[in-house]
Order: sequence, then structure tokens, then C-alpha cells
Amino acid sequence: MFLGTMLIAGSCNKEGVNPNIPNVPINISIDPNSTLFQELNTVGGWLYLDEKPGVYIPYGSRGVMVYRLSIDEFMAFERQPPNTPDKCCDGNKCTKLIIGDYFPLVKDTCTQTSYLLIDGSIVEGEGEYPLIRYSAVYDGNLLHVYN
Repeated sequence: MFLGTMLIAGSCNKEGVNPNIPNVPINISIDPNSTLFQELNTVGGWLYLDEKPGVYIPYGSRGVMVYRLSIDEFMAFERQPPNTPDKCCDGNKCTKLIIGDYFPLVKDTCTQTSYLLIDGSIVEGEGEYPLIRYSAVYDGNLLHVYN
């Protein structure tokens, strides 16, 4: 059964404070084995939660990227670029982090900075901060993403 509920709770950043990103409470529970999240059904799969019906991402966040590292381990990161979150390019289009053809990297298409999807570290480009990482706990049925 699909559970795509969102509850807002208290917030803390497990990776340290990044003054560039607003502190937005994230608390999402999904069934990563359901057909609604089929991209996560296998190891190595990834998806953007902000593009899935029934999943609410609060204002201030540009979305959440989830990656299935192993059968029972997931990584979750903020889609807002950690170093230049307000940078706009291509007219007035402000950036979100993109995986797509860059997999296993995440790319900020305005600054061309690349991050490793496995741990959020900077691979190429400039910046002081890694990706904003959220806790991702899988209990065998539901994946809980929160900060």
C-alpha cells in the first residue's frame, strides 16, 4: 500500500549548518517498493520526491533527491544547490540540482559544480559546502526521510 504522507516536525541539519540554505523541516514517509516509486525498486535507483504525486515538499525547499544505495540503505539530499542557491542562469531560471544523464553525479547546471550522489561531496567545481543531506531510514516497509 502506498503511503506518501508528509508531517512537519522539528529540524536539525546532521551535516552541519549551511548559512546559504533555509532550515526547512522535512519529514516524509514513502513505500520505496511500490509501483508509484518504481525508480527506487532496485539498488542504484534514484528519483526526485518533488515530482511525485502525494508527496508534499514544504516551501523553502526545492525538493528532495533519493538514491537507493543498497537493499536497505538510502541516501536523501536537498535539491537546492548548497553553495549558490540563488544563482540564476538561462534567463531568469534559477537552478535545481539535476541527476539525469550525470548519474552517479548531481550537477548544478548554473555553476557546473558536480557532487557525488553516494555521499554529497564536491567532485568538480567550487564550493565550501557538500549537498544538504537528510536522514533516510528504511524499516523494511517504509522509507522515512527527515531532518
